[in-house]
Amino acid sequence: MVIEMEEIALAQEIEIEYKNLLIKDEFNRLLEQLPFPEKGQTQTNHYFETEDFSLKKLGCALRIREKNGTYTLTLKEPNATGLLETHDKLTAEEADAWINGKPSNENNTAKRIAEKGITVENLVYLGSLQTKRRELTYNQTVLVLDYSTYHGHADYELEIEAASETAGQETMRKFLTEFGIEKRHTPNKIQRFFDSIPRH
Repeated sequence: MVIEMEEIALAQEIEIEYKNLLIKDEFNRLLEQLPFPEKGQTQTNHYFETEDFSLKKLGCALRIREKNGTYTLTLKEPNATGLLETHDKLTAEEADAWINGKPSNENNTAKRIAEKGITVENLVYLGSLQTKRRELTYNQTVLVLDYSTYHGHADYELEIEAASETAGQETMRKFLTEFGIEKRHTPNKIQRFFDSIPRH
């Protein structure tokens, strides 16, 4: 669940979500037993880092999300509750410039990165992860089923977006029990993406 921070001039929000990797049979069972949309929405995450992974060392992640012809630049960073996200809307041309090594340092996200001692000129485009996403409102939370592909890999994932950590944890616990799903260690998408990068 995202909580908008209205008192802050920047486009920022706090994200509280819980994740659990699924096997294909569990994913298909949830699609059959719950009223998820028949067709998922496709979105593509384009990931950026420095060559020495400076953002990752700070617990941060940077992406451009391409969805329905829109482009959103997002920096995620640790927060006392959930993750703090800073956003900027980009045009297709601006997104293309970022991907081709010509990022702008004028937007809020770039300025936030600079506050961490990192210049956008040092960022490198690492590639993309494509997700087919389905969402469903469930017990005052949002259930998200994701099928993602990246670097020749594919995975299935359940996310629960909630208004509080307590609600998210409790809903995930009850949901996994109700549907007989094993609780699995689940790194976030960018970490799974990084782990899949071929090492030479």
